[in-house]
Amino acid sequence: MQHRKKTHPVRNTILVLILLLIAGGAAYGMTRYRSIKNAVNSSFNASGVTKERDVNKQLSDKKPISILLLGTDTGALGRSYKGRTDSMMVVTLNPTTNKTTITSVPRDTAVTIPGFASQSPSKINAAYAWGQARTTIDTIQKMLNIPIDFYALINMGGLEKVIDQVGGVDVTPTLSFTYAGYTFKKGIKTHMNGKKALAYSRMRYDDPDNDYGRQKRQRAVLMALVKKSGSISTLLNQSFISSLAKQTQTDLTFDDLTSLAQNYRSATKNLKETHLQGTGKELNDQSMEVMKKSELQRVTNFIRNGLSLSYKKTGSIAVFSSTNSKSKSRSSSSSSSSSSTETNATTANGGTNNGRYTRQKRSFNTI
Repeated sequence: MQHRKKTHPVRNTILVLILLLIAGGAAYGMTRYRSIKNAVNSSFNASGVTKERDVNKQLSDKKPISILLLGTDTGALGRSYKGRTDSMMVVTLNPTTNKTTITSVPRDTAVTIPGFASQSPSKINAAYAWGQARTTIDTIQKMLNIPIDFYALINMGGLEKVIDQVGGVDVTPTLSFTYAGYTFKKGIKTHMNGKKALAYSRMRYDDPDNDYGRQKRQRAVLMALVKKSGSISTLLNQSFISSLAKQTQTDLTFDDLTSLAQNYRSATKNLKETHLQGTGKELNDQSMEVMKKSELQRVTNFIRNGLSLSYKKTGSIAVFSSTNSKSKSRSSSSSSSSSSTETNATTANGGTNNGRYTRQKRSFNTI
């Protein structure tokens, strides 16, 4: 079977660093301030989603907020493929509890994407290809029953620049391996520049925990980068910020980011992270991750707790296999939050994929 493109979710950390940029902006005078503001605002791109809550009030009242971080490889490593997002993370910032949560969502998660039921089951990363940020946000919200207040999309090149600009990051590898010309040794604290950090976060097929192991490494790089908050002065370079803005899209304005930097910074001192854990299945001739309902509920609880929101049942569009499904299981393991496929479904969702698949060939359900 042909290997899929390897992904780079850690580049989403750029958003955190933009917050740090804004925090120190005033010290560089009004002229520099305006230049930075214009550069940051050039990356603004409305999602087109009707917000589930008043985000301006959330910020003004210093209430917890959520940000969906998306990663692409557009133009990176000679790649011109612009469709699917390679990575997704839901970040919550809570200035009341002074906590930040980071939740990785596997790009292969099987869902019924809103507006594209005829293509179900689909990988969640197709949502961006089919409907850009609007459909991606809608999908995440309905899958987990959580509000997404903002989003940020970042290209791989952005992260590499940021890591190099702050002088690299220190990460302790969770396993020993060689990848892309770099060697990593388990348990040995390693200083990594941008290219090396990306190589550490990219390797997938030699990890015993597959994509889940990769997600763990990606979050480790993310958290190492957040700890470089003392490097604000290094990052306050107009040409650097301008080049970075060209690789970022977000519906956070300069004023939003200023508010976050002023009022939410303390939340980054206490980081908690998790991931959505599924079981590998072949659906519609594609490798997908199907989720157990209890696992979806666990992640819903984790994110809603991070936002200080009350309990709600998890969403309704994730796909799981029924007992009579002809899909083929494959191994998918993780050191934490291990889940298995639901087996108590009794009815089939009759979606098709371009008319090639029938209910008789693939049987599946939404929760």
